[in-house]
Amino acid sequence: MGKQHQIIEPCELLDGNGYLVDPGYATTLHWRYDRKKIKAGWHRIKEWDYYYILCPDKGVGITFTMADLGYIGMAAVCWLDLKNQAFTQVDTLSLLPKGKMGFPLTSGEGRVAFEDRKIRLIYTVVGNKRRIEVTVPGFVGQNGEKGLTGDITLYQDPDMDTMVIATSWEENRRAFYYNQKINCMPAGGSVTIGDQTYDFTPETSFGGLDWGRGNWTYKNRWFWGSASGLINDESFGWNIGYGFSDRSPASENMIFYKGKAHKLDAVEFHFNENDYMAPWKITSNDNRFEMEFKPVIDRAGKADFILIKSIQHQVFGYFTGNVILDDNTNLAVDNFFGFAEDVLNWW
Repeated sequence: MGKQHQIIEPCELLDGNGYLVDPGYATTLHWRYDRKKIKAGWHRIKEWDYYYILCPDKGVGITFTMADLGYIGMAAVCWLDLKNQAFTQVDTLSLLPKGKMGFPLTSGEGRVAFEDRKIRLIYTVVGNKRRIEVTVPGFVGQNGEKGLTGDITLYQDPDMDTMVIATSWEENRRAFYYNQKINCMPAGGSVTIGDQTYDFTPETSFGGLDWGRGNWTYKNRWFWGSASGLINDESFGWNIGYGFSDRSPASENMIFYKGKAHKLDAVEFHFNENDYMAPWKITSNDNRFEMEFKPVIDRAGKADFILIKSIQHQVFGYFTGNVILDDNTNLAVDNFFGFAEDVLNWW
């Protein structure tokens, strides 16, 4: 890719004509997002907050999605049972939200909620705490357990680096992808399924946020991977991804160690599209991220709502390999839990 452009001072995201002012990457949310500046119909504006919380020590995990895709609003909760290599997902839709779900303009504060008969989901961000409250009355577990409730808080170190990127599409420069990934957040709280409660403790449970705002083109395929936890008793994780928008200004590939970001160039996922549970390899063009990936769960899904369609494979499993930090420190990674995904969307 060559030299990547880093943004180091606050700036506007869009100019008066709806174009990105300064594409590139940052380690904090420098660009100021204003939905009113987007030069596109409501159906092209996409806003979402996605959280994952994983506790491989206890063999469980959970993901939460809230999204306003213009045509539809969506909420989804997915429980991961690593021991039985199974997942249970409940999702629900609302019609034509058109930006009314109230997603905040920044990731650092605010409240967004979704409630219908299937899911009640609330995100509240105050200071360094991100609280997630959830109720899914119709949830049915792998063994017939009924009902899911949860209250989990993720703790974000205010000094930690994050991955932030703003890029446009070559075929439409008013279309843009503005995204922050926050890794390595310790999580505490609990989830109750039926009469069994699963406790998440900050010593062994870690989560991440995928915060996205943008004006998207209709059809896109992306590859994304993330992991958060501890290595040598230190905070460690990564965000890797590619496949859509013009990444010549910057990639979204970063390693996080002790709260600091180490910027990578380009990565590539190598996998069998006919068997997502077969072993993967993930490599980088600068040889700083080299991983074998052993899948445990393929959270596969297909949706077809005529205008909006999706084919998804979010694969959870264990990474083993090496990463090289900016100062050439080599970290050996052994069975580190995370995920890699292949998603094709028409939206």
